Amino acid sequence: MTVTTRNAATPATKDRLDGREAASSGRGAGPQLMRAMNERLVLEVIRSEQPVSRAHLARLSGLSKPTVGVAVSALKRDGLVRAAGMRTGMRGRAAELYEIRPEAGFVLGLDVGREYLRGAIADITGDVRARGAHRVRAARVERRVAELVALADELAEEAGIRRSRLAQVVIGSPGVFDPERGLVIPARNLPGWGRSDVLHTLKEALGRSIVVENDVSLAALAERDLGHGRGVGTFCFVSVGTGIGMGLVIDGRLHRGFHGAAGEISYLPIGALGPESSAARVRRHGALESAAAAAAVVRAARRAGVPGAGSSRSVFAAAQAGDAAARAVVDAEVQLVAKAAASVVAVIDPELLVLGGGVGRAPGFAAAVAGALEEMLPFAPEVLTSALGDDAVTDGCLAMGNELAWRRLLGRR
Repeated sequence: MTVTTRNAATPATKDRLDGREAASSGRGAGPQLMRAMNERLVLEVIRSEQPVSRAHLARLSGLSKPTVGVAVSALKRDGLVRAAGMRTGMRGRAAELYEIRPEAGFVLGLDVGREYLRGAIADITGDVRARGAHRVRAARVERRVAELVALADELAEEAGIRRSRLAQVVIGSPGVFDPERGLVIPARNLPGWGRSDVLHTLKEALGRSIVVENDVSLAALAERDLGHGRGVGTFCFVSVGTGIGMGLVIDGRLHRGFHGAAGEISYLPIGALGPESSAARVRRHGALESAAAAAAVVRAARRAGVPGAGSSRSVFAAAQAGDAAARAVVDAEVQLVAKAAASVVAVIDPELLVLGGGVGRAPGFAAAVAGALEEMLPFAPEVLTSALGDDAVTDGCLAMGNELAWRRLLGRR
């Protein structure tokens, strides 16, 4: 599988213009700085246009052919660029083509869930070299961290690299990461995961280049690059499963908000709460999550007397099979999710709403939510079921890690 990443800030054309402007503004800079700026510009053009000849590089970058030649030679020497064959069948001499060397850097993505740990390693061009998952065997946070490191070791071995060659590690986690304190808050479904020593332990094992990001936000990035969000400027990714969360992509960029808590819709004051939903539970898990997450669907089904209601999947299956009580529970779930979505749609007016998670991907659920939104709003967005499956968060980790690794590579020029 190939994970393609899109520059979240600007298209490739604007990147080249920005690079040309930067190069021209450095006329008074020293030769070493000018060489670094030229190499960075050439590297960016190769990334967006590969495979590409030196003549084409000169035209796209605005640099002279000799300057491009010097830059390409330096990039090849540093292991960032390699020859990719010859262009033939055109007038004149055959031209050597250049592309990014995949081994110039590697990215590790890890998805930390309550029941499963998932991960993947991709090279700097986005090709996935290893992918795997393990069911969580221990509840204690120390063991969870050890299992995560063991998964990283397995992936590195499968990819045929040492962990020291990882240019970037991105960890997807429930909750909101506080960079000042170095912890995740509130990691409701992962007991102990919010402790301050967790990130320190992971950095000691996996290196200092670790970024922690909300898992649903990362799934939204994967949707932007690989799923229904491709070519869509503004959309919402809503995950309904063990928990409830939303990832917001606005004008092609992931929107985090001031505290990094944008999309924490679990705290929306929506939902007729049952007697087991105390004020403390609502504050910890949020009113919407307490009323509409997978566990709440099961509780509602059991109260309604739905036979065999052991999971949200079994409740939806019973509804599809014609059980009236199960159908009523599913209809109530549709209304809760639609109300939560409508409250966000009315503010940001997205083009698209994508549903993921175990409940969100249930057969017929997206269509039902779409129908409910049509009744609530005069400007309802299109509603689709995510096709990315269980690897959405991991693929989002790789997409973010690729961009961060590229920034680090470019920053070294």
